[in-house]
Amino acid sequence: MSEPGSGAPGAGMHAIPAQPPPARRAPVLGAIGVTLAVFAAFPVLFTDPTTTSIAFFTLIFMISATAWNIFSGYSGYLALGHAVFFGSGAYAVAMSAKSWHVAGGWPVFALLPFGGLIAGAIAIPVGLVALRTRRHTFVVVTIAIFFIFQLAATNFGFTGGTSGMLFPIAPFSAANYNQPFYYVALALLVATTFVSWSVRRSRFGLQLLAIRDDEDRALGLGVKTRRVKLGAFVLSAVPVGMAGGLYFYFVGQVFPQFAFDPLFDLALALMAFLGGLGTVAGPLLGALVLESLQQYLTQTFSSDAIYLIAYGVLFLAVILILPRGVVPSIATLVRRRHAARSHPAGTMPEPRLRETAA
Repeated sequence: MSEPGSGAPGAGMHAIPAQPPPARRAPVLGAIGVTLAVFAAFPVLFTDPTTTSIAFFTLIFMISATAWNIFSGYSGYLALGHAVFFGSGAYAVAMSAKSWHVAGGWPVFALLPFGGLIAGAIAIPVGLVALRTRRHTFVVVTIAIFFIFQLAATNFGFTGGTSGMLFPIAPFSAANYNQPFYYVALALLVATTFVSWSVRRSRFGLQLLAIRDDEDRALGLGVKTRRVKLGAFVLSAVPVGMAGGLYFYFVGQVFPQFAFDPLFDLALALMAFLGGLGTVAGPLLGALVLESLQQYLTQTFSSDAIYLIAYGVLFLAVILILPRGVVPSIATLVRRRHAARSHPAGTMPEPRLRETAA
């Protein structure tokens, strides 16, 4: 079915919130600056390779969860196939480095945008197929496409099959081997977060939120729903592809069973739900907590299943106590306390009745 084309996309919807006043903007900018400074200083203050490795893997999942949220969090479509873009980006970087005889080190980092572009290009036909469906059917389609790519990478010769592909050896010293990877991941995280924030506050993001609330109504108001969903789907795939290339370059080799891992998609969804689906900070917080904790528990209790039990109990507890996620729940609590201080008991203004036309 063709969609209405020329209606005003924002008609009938709430306007984008105005910029906060400088008095409220300054603390937010200050908190962002402090957070960036802490992240930038982390590998300098904590030089233990195990610690910096955990920090690097955490950044990778913060990037991926934030990018996943650009589509799934804002549109309401739960995608469980982003491992396709994670693995495709990894293979794109590995094959281009091999074919173009790229030396190890910083030149391989320059190939990361190429891995993101390949992931975005793959997302176009995948999205055109998957986004012809709605909600629950979309989830099943993305899972099916994921397994197609996993089997293809396992059986095709140019991917190395089950033997995988090697990356060029990074000529970094053992003392600070992790630092270049960490700072590249941090730069990619900052860029991805900025894109997510920009989308959230844009007309494009408003259309995605309208689709999440009521897609049929958004379509009736003139939103080109298929085009908007496809654009967000492709946009979310690019950072995931770059993160995949960076992740497996750090590891040194890419295997199909790890590049196309179903647990990767589940992890992204859990992280976004934990922190707060559809918020900018939620996936960041969820990935920071869950991935760092999972890495720590894996290395501490790798001989048994204690880390899996602790991981599951923590997530279950948060879902039961804070079903909307950490960030939205805390924001609601802060607003209530602010309202209580502004209007003590017995002084709350009476709600005004909305006038209706006769």
